[in-house]
Amino acid sequence: MDFKNAKELLALCQKKKLPISEVMRQREILLGETTAEIVDQRMDRVLEIMKDAAFSPIKDPVISMGGLIGGEARKLCEFHNLGKSLCGNVLGKGITYAMATLETNASMGLIVASPTAGSAGIVPGMMLALQEVYGFSDKKIRQALFNTGAIGYLAMRNATVAGAVGGCQAEVGIASAMAASAAVELLGGTPLQCTYAASTVLMNMLGLVCDPVGGLVEYPCQNRNAAGVSNALIAAEMSLAGITQFIPLDEMIDAMYTVGKKLPAELRETALGGCAATPSACEKCHLCS
Repeated sequence: MDFKNAKELLALCQKKKLPISEVMRQREILLGETTAEIVDQRMDRVLEIMKDAAFSPIKDPVISMGGLIGGEARKLCEFHNLGKSLCGNVLGKGITYAMATLETNASMGLIVASPTAGSAGIVPGMMLALQEVYGFSDKKIRQALFNTGAIGYLAMRNATVAGAVGGCQAEVGIASAMAASAAVELLGGTPLQCTYAASTVLMNMLGLVCDPVGGLVEYPCQNRNAAGVSNALIAAEMSLAGITQFIPLDEMIDAMYTVGKKLPAELRETALGGCAATPSACEKCHLCS
């Protein structure tokens, strides 16, 4: 039960008549030489950590180690509670939980790198928002997380999820693809529709640079996690509506990797270009002479 690319994954899904999540779950059991119970327990722990990282900063806001972010998630939550949200329930909650998770990360709290620390808010943001709005059980969300793992694995195996290698498109882009794919499965989509959604996300985020202000994984990372949830939700809805993509996921992952390697060093997590090089960013980090 192994696969090297999305084409092989879809073939397994069709042959075994299984969703992406279950193919990935069985892969973990077989290749990890462990039991279904242990694999499920590990994913339960993942979900537990995601919840704590997303919910804690809303109750008790924390300032990041670099002092650039802190309290944004609570502001969003309060704004939504006033009935002023422009985004609706799923997206409103999703961006709140995504930003909260980045606050936890930037204050040295415990998070799940999904696939990286700098993009750790997108998958939980999407999953926890869908759970609240649609009433999915923890078991359903746990299963969907195996779907996210499959997409992340494909990116790790065939490209990169590192901002230093491929820019933010490799971090936030892949995290958003993971979230979009899982959302499609949760809402009844087929494995092929899951890959359509993931491909759409990468297409929309192609070329996104990694330019952390002050070299810290705080800003604009937190904002981009919120944007990543939005992008994932758009892609999932398009796919569920029956909109197809003629560029398969494998090709989009290749395209992302190719573009990422062509980005100049200044735009690959060095904090020497983009947002990080603006006068206001330098002043904020006391880098101006």
